Amino acid sequence: MKVVVTGVSGRLGRLIAEQLVVQGHTVLGIDRRPWGGAPDGVEVIEADLRKRAAEDVFRTERPDALVHMATVTHLHLSEPEQHRLSLGGTKAAIDYCHRYGVAHAVFVGRHTYYGATADSPLYHSEDEPPMAAEDFPELADLVAADLFAGSALWRYPDIGTVVLRLCYTLGPSRHGTLADFLRGPKVPTVLGFDPLFQFMHEDDAARAVCAAVSRRLNGVFNVAGPRPLPLSVLIAEAGRHAVAIPESVLPFLLGRFGLPKLPRGAISHLKYSLVVDSAAFAARADFAHQFDEYETLRAFRQCE
Repeated sequence: MKVVVTGVSGRLGRLIAEQLVVQGHTVLGIDRRPWGGAPDGVEVIEADLRKRAAEDVFRTERPDALVHMATVTHLHLSEPEQHRLSLGGTKAAIDYCHRYGVAHAVFVGRHTYYGATADSPLYHSEDEPPMAAEDFPELADLVAADLFAGSALWRYPDIGTVVLRLCYTLGPSRHGTLADFLRGPKVPTVLGFDPLFQFMHEDDAARAVCAAVSRRLNGVFNVAGPRPLPLSVLIAEAGRHAVAIPESVLPFLLGRFGLPKLPRGAISHLKYSLVVDSAAFAARADFAHQFDEYETLRAFRQCE
């Protein structure tokens, strides 16, 4: 198949593109960032997904499938810029699929869609509503993009659409939200709280996305790997030192004294567990993770 991968220059986008090529597919990557040394079988088009140059890829190449990775997870951009890039890019990608006859679209979202709250269920299922925008307003654009992608299931029945809500990824690239949180020697926690954290090896995450492409899945699925770990164990196994801080002063210390810079909304994720049930995806995609939680953390540590 000919597969368009948006956001291809990001670490997960590269892994997905490389695995698709190994499986015999041709990859057309769209990204505003370059990818020097892209492998054979991957053509990178440097373009904003919302602009004519990106649309021309769909119009002239007539791809068979789309993997949409171009959502913004950098939480320090201004809110209007995040909204334009995440939601605007998602709208454009789905519109191109409908306009140019793309048969299958895979939207790669985040499990943070559900939000972390005191009354969260032990496991979040795919039919639960989004709560992240209430306790973590910085994620509102990602929630909107997820909901818009999901609406394609009924608005564009001609497109086989699948929405994947991936848990945190971690691995030797040391890229991503969780890797940024664990980057320094000191990692903040909220005094009196030790939530469960769910994560998977970045290679397993790429394999999961490729499985959704090859199986031509349709619907909304949570995607996760091994069992979750308490935050305290995660920090210790990552070779870091946990610093327990009272919630009342934590917002004023973030980004100072060697602590990572986090938006205020992220504090709820340091207090309450956010764990998804991924049984449906495992069954439909015949997917099983290859790296357990401790192998994933070792891969992260070994590349320091």
